[in-house]
Amino acid sequence: MTIIKELCWIGRSREDLRAFPDEARRNIGYALQFAQCGTKHPSAKPLKGFGGAGVLEIVENQHGDTYRAVYTVRYAQAVYVLHAFQKKSKSGTGTPQKEIELVKTRLRRAAETERRTRN
Repeated sequence: MTIIKELCWIGRSREDLRAFPDEARRNIGYALQFAQCGTKHPSAKPLKGFGGAGVLEIVENQHGDTYRAVYTVRYAQAVYVLHAFQKKSKSGTGTPQKEIELVKTRLRRAAETERRTRN
C-alpha cells in the first residue's frame, strides 16, 4: 500500500503556481504527485546549495519560458512546496540568488510548521 504524503504550501507558492500556463502547471502538479508517493519524477532534481536531495526543483520549459517549483521531502508526513516562479533571466541556467534566499526563508518556515504540527 502506497502512503500518500500531505502537500503543504508555504508562502505564496500555491498562488504563484496557479498563475503558470496550464501545461506547465499540470506538469509540475504531476511531478509533485510523485513526491507525495515517495518517488522522484524525472524532471525533479536536487537544488544546489541545500545539502543533498532534501530540497528539489522541478524545471518546466514552455514556449521559450522557464517555470520552476521548489519543494522539500525532508519530512515523513508531508511534502512542502516552498516556491514557484518564472525564471526571467536569459543568462545562465542557475537559480537567481533572490530566489535562493526566498527558498531558504520558506524552508525555515516549513521546519517551524513541521515542529508545531507534528508535536
